[in-house]
Amino acid sequence: MHQNWICVALTTLALLTQSAMGALLPACDPALTTTQGSSDRKQKLAEEGFWPIGGQEQWVTVHGEDCQNPAILVIHGGPGNPLSPFSLTMYGPWSKNFTIVQWDQRGTGKTFGRNPGTANAALTLDQMVNDGIAVAELLRQRLGQKKVILMGSSWGSILSVHMAHRRPDLFHAYVGTAQMVSYTANQAASYAQTLALARAADDKKTVAALEAIGPPPRTDPRAFGVLRRAIRAYEGKVTTAPPRAWWQAEAQYTTPAALEANEQGEDYSFLQFVGLKGDGMFSKVDLPALGLRFDLPMYLVQGQEDLLTPLSVTQIYFDGLQAPDKALVVVPLVGHDPNEPMLAAQYRILVERVAPRVRGTQ
Repeated sequence: MHQNWICVALTTLALLTQSAMGALLPACDPALTTTQGSSDRKQKLAEEGFWPIGGQEQWVTVHGEDCQNPAILVIHGGPGNPLSPFSLTMYGPWSKNFTIVQWDQRGTGKTFGRNPGTANAALTLDQMVNDGIAVAELLRQRLGQKKVILMGSSWGSILSVHMAHRRPDLFHAYVGTAQMVSYTANQAASYAQTLALARAADDKKTVAALEAIGPPPRTDPRAFGVLRRAIRAYEGKVTTAPPRAWWQAEAQYTTPAALEANEQGEDYSFLQFVGLKGDGMFSKVDLPALGLRFDLPMYLVQGQEDLLTPLSVTQIYFDGLQAPDKALVVVPLVGHDPNEPMLAAQYRILVERVAPRVRGTQ
């Protein structure tokens, strides 16, 4: 009978003890690993806890069928929209071949609930990039892997590209979805395309709302919400809806305290992102200014119907990228938000383009 080795979830007390030691103890027992990865030697991972990141305890979950599988660090969007409550339903099938790592960013979800004082502090992109790099470094140490896979969407795509540019040595590859490029380019294209659709549909109410906020730049933070609601309405007409089961959060994320922390964190993060006068973190985003050369593969998966991060902007950015390998996959029936066709395209890139490179570095 094959023995099943299971890595038990860390308790908060254990994590705090490890924090005092300045390191997390390895999750994978090197004595049990084999170069062949035989099925009777697999070590499952099911860990959830707070990691010491940037002077805070930040929430990280790690789930997978085998410690030896490549780890995917998922950088969520929003920035106040963590995917940890939904990770098992959305990404559970991936855990056979990959270890899925979710991180509630500073000011978000369980991390915000653990650190309520964050509400009195400003968020900066540089600070959050440093947090993401610290998570990646601890993850490498925890799993005993030289590199991990970086995957980000929307706001997370901004954070991810900065992380990839600053520390390419940490990552096998970057897989970006709903790729943000720059405040100026994305906002201008998003507004123009959405307004054009509303006019073509003779949607007088939406046209009036969009004309009232006007084209960017803007100083009213509510304008972002007006445009976002119009985008969701028009994307919904031409995209496949995600399964309802995806958005049924696990029980630990639905307690009154967890729901309150999530709501407060979402409000706080949104204001930090947009800014009270349109001067938040988003207004300073300009990825081409970082440079277009990357020392790791860059794969972008783009919804054909995405109005918030339109393909027209993503295509120009992708065309200029210089990387060891790159690909832009355009997915029909997909808008800005995730659905089954989007996850299928991401998984295909991971299996066909990223996994062979991971094997080549082991």
